[in-house]
Amino acid sequence: MRLENKVAIVTGAGTGIGRAIALRFAQEGAAVVIDYVGKPDNAAEVVQQITGAGGKALAVEADVSQQDQVQRLIDQTVQKFDRLDILVNNAGVETKIPFLEIPLDVWSRTIAIDLTGPFLCAQAAAKRMVGQGGGGRIINISSVHEDMTMPTNSAYCAAKGGLRMLMRTICVELAPHGITVNNIGPGAIDTPMDAPLKAHPEMMKALLAEIPIGRMGKPEEIAGLATYLASDEAGYVTGSTYFIDGGMLRQSGSL
Repeated sequence: MRLENKVAIVTGAGTGIGRAIALRFAQEGAAVVIDYVGKPDNAAEVVQQITGAGGKALAVEADVSQQDQVQRLIDQTVQKFDRLDILVNNAGVETKIPFLEIPLDVWSRTIAIDLTGPFLCAQAAAKRMVGQGGGGRIINISSVHEDMTMPTNSAYCAAKGGLRMLMRTICVELAPHGITVNNIGPGAIDTPMDAPLKAHPEMMKALLAEIPIGRMGKPEEIAGLATYLASDEAGYVTGSTYFIDGGMLRQSGSL
């Protein structure tokens, strides 16, 4: 198993991409902390699925935009599993509103969760990794929109663009400590967030026309890439975004 004896935190891991990553990490031998906000049902179900298969898991409620809650997430992880080896910054939000109409509170909330959240989590996790020794892995779930425009989604694109430069900068600072930092940039992935899109056949047709492979990606495909980046095999891999988008970036216009 590629992550045996490792301890991982996956933020926003109750559903979608985060859930798939948490389950795959557990299958690969890691103890996994499921971060969530709000109702605990989804997170509890992921924990039950992992522990039912003989794995180790813990659900912790923490808003990644709040520094005290992020520190509590790290502390509870270490209290339960004694160390922290892997952080996956997956939690995120987006609200599509034309630029001329976007309210400041929507902008601020998006930046707080999608950019400040990864900063807070990465900083707290890295401090723990440096203190315990042995290196570590920080993986940010970014987006093709760290590079590709998306009209009506300026806050989200700005946050993901900022996440790219955060990753590129801190990978240099953390490399002497044996900590690698990378982004995964998904394209269109079939998750519950896309239910409204799938309810409109014409919109789905337009989306799929932008993807050379002709389908949406699966959360499990993102989880496979995350597993590689979290593993010892990726010890010489740091400072880059790995797009997993069915070729969208090579063909797409602005969605």
